[in-house]
Amino acid sequence: MDYIINTMGSLWSQTVFSDILGNYKNFIMILVAFFFLYLAVKKEYEPLLLVPISFGMLLVNIYPPIMKDGGLLHYFFKLDEWAILPSLIFMGVGAMTDFGPLIANPKSFLLGAAAQFGIFAAYLGAMALGFSDKQAAAVSIIGGADGPTSIFLAGKLGQTALMGPIAVAAYSYMSLVPIIQPPIMKLLTTKKEREIKMEQLRPVSKLERILFPVIVTFVVCCLLPDTAPLVGMLMLGNLFKESGVVRQLTETASNAMMYIVVILLGTSVGATTSAEAFLNFDTLKIVALGLIAFAFGTAAGVIFGKIMCKATGGKVNPLIGSAGVSAVPMAARVSQKVGAEADPTNFLLMHAMGPNVAGVIGTAVAAGTFMAIFGV
Repeated sequence: MDYIINTMGSLWSQTVFSDILGNYKNFIMILVAFFFLYLAVKKEYEPLLLVPISFGMLLVNIYPPIMKDGGLLHYFFKLDEWAILPSLIFMGVGAMTDFGPLIANPKSFLLGAAAQFGIFAAYLGAMALGFSDKQAAAVSIIGGADGPTSIFLAGKLGQTALMGPIAVAAYSYMSLVPIIQPPIMKLLTTKKEREIKMEQLRPVSKLERILFPVIVTFVVCCLLPDTAPLVGMLMLGNLFKESGVVRQLTETASNAMMYIVVILLGTSVGATTSAEAFLNFDTLKIVALGLIAFAFGTAAGVIFGKIMCKATGGKVNPLIGSAGVSAVPMAARVSQKVGAEADPTNFLLMHAMGPNVAGVIGTAVAAGTFMAIFGV
């Protein structure tokens, strides 16, 4: 009997149940993982991101060694730290993105820039809450609703300890764009403003489309060379698409490669959320600051849209300013949805895509600005 009891005890000690039962925090994080999985599967909130993130979160809280040196996801995470996966994500985004609306209406750059206000507001807020200057910069980039840039900047600034909460907060707010943005947009605009119909955008020539990624790369990378991994890969992917002569590269970057990278990045990001790393007061502050930054960015874009509306004699619908955050194309779709609620015949999607893709560039520029400030 003693042999059986000892054997069963030995087998029990080899399972993870003994560790989990002794740490209630693991249970909490497992429940959080199930909640994210519910949002992804049932509500279809950015499932391509939330499914791997939630499963990575589940894995690390069931079996923590999977994220330690020698564990499978440790090596995935190294690709995040080295800025490889965020840069490859940007290449895929570039290969899928149409910059035509931005080229046709360059004023969209101003709306994309205005929406970055939330980033710098969050930076000041993070400093006030006791974060160091580099920690505050890494946290504040959540306001751009851009997960890859958040990971990229946190790694460059040496804030890998905060990378998990920052990345999860950024991707969570990206997925919750349809819930967070509309109340802010409606609060800051009148029904008459939301009903404004904008003129059709002019056609964009193939030459303009080809020159755009080249010119943007040259200008931005000359001014902020630290942004080259992100902006360079974004524009390279777009050049694949617009050149029309490398269809195989375009298809690979926007499909197979993109999805492989999303799996690796999402799973490794989720695996950074161990109970010990995630369940602390700093995480709560990061999540709160991220929400404030995102709300401020949305509001700043809408307010600047209202200014442009007045300056153009009512030709700009302020709703497109909310798309200045870089959640592509979700934020542009939200602008379309809110505009259609005011007037079902209103079509704002293509106009909103201008600020939306400008926001991608703007968030990368904001990250490059922080890196230049801190001499990274």
